[in-house]
Amino acid sequence: MKKKHIQIGMDGKKWIHTRRMKTNTALRIPLLEEAERIIEKYRNHPKVCYNDILLPVYSNQKTNQYLREITKILKINKKLSFHAARHTLATTVTLANGVPIETVSKLLSHTKLSTTQIYARVIDSKISNDMDILRSKL
Repeated sequence: MKKKHIQIGMDGKKWIHTRRMKTNTALRIPLLEEAERIIEKYRNHPKVCYNDILLPVYSNQKTNQYLREITKILKINKKLSFHAARHTLATTVTLANGVPIETVSKLLSHTKLSTTQIYARVIDSKISNDMDILRSKL
């Protein structure tokens, strides 16, 4: 991502405005405070200072290699990857915290809701929470 991709949205907050490389689909995502802190942390990194980028980025292959090293050191018996991070965003980060599947679909730049449903396995805690909301309305 480049610095120009951070723009002020219609709500007055920072948003990421870019296009998805795979499909060239427009992508607009509100920037969470945690993401802003990460961007700020790397603001003075040499790769960021001398280029028009927000973060020092490694290739997908190199990042996956680093993730394998981390899992080995920490003795985590799970294969971590960019794809696993995407799945975690769809399930644990968004859906489990009450973000509607339509919003998750937009965040992932899916053109069909059915594609998101493949990622979005429903978690028991989400079912319980949704039912509590329904009980309070009835």
